Amino acid sequence: MPDEIMPDVYDLTVRETDRARYRVYLVDGETPTLVDAGFPDTVDAIRDACDEVGVTPERLVVTHGDGDHVGGLPGLSEAFDLVTWVPEGTDLDEGVTADRRFGDGDAVGTFTAVHLPGHRADMHALVDEDRDLAVLGDAVFGSDSRGLPAGYFVLPTAYYSEDLNRADESLERLLGFEFSAGLVFHGSSVFEDASEKLRSFVYFSNRG
Repeated sequence: MPDEIMPDVYDLTVRETDRARYRVYLVDGETPTLVDAGFPDTVDAIRDACDEVGVTPERLVVTHGDGDHVGGLPGLSEAFDLVTWVPEGTDLDEGVTADRRFGDGDAVGTFTAVHLPGHRADMHALVDEDRDLAVLGDAVFGSDSRGLPAGYFVLPTAYYSEDLNRADESLERLLGFEFSAGLVFHGSSVFEDASEKLRSFVYFSNRG
């Protein structure tokens, strides 16, 4: 079921289990944009959710190449007339192509891409300071994903990270941006003082 979490920003949950929730984001505007693509078998759920909110996406931006973020790209490209944006370094399955590739500092519509390697080498966040918003991919999870109170950020565990130390260090690349809302794909997003909470997390994690 789609949930309007900010004006013209929708959380589209594509799959939910006892242990995990998987989602994509739909950002309405001059060029309605899906951020990430879900799984191959959740394309219909995304299409139905877009129909429910009455927004037809025209752009798809992938944050990184994990299966729950890029798997639905071919199906969504077929379901909608999308321009697809995929990070440099993201490997796509044979026969799957991207319309455009992007890297650190590139403008992707109203977003600025920020390269945050660690969880995966191709991990990017998307920051739109005019909207007061950052879509953080899997650079961080919501704190409640680790059994803590919601409203803060934690790193993914080492099990889910290629290089946890690098993931920690990469977060400093976000400290020059200001945003109240930080959207994550696992756990609960942060909707108040997100950039300040991220600064605090980086500061305290680096004190040791």
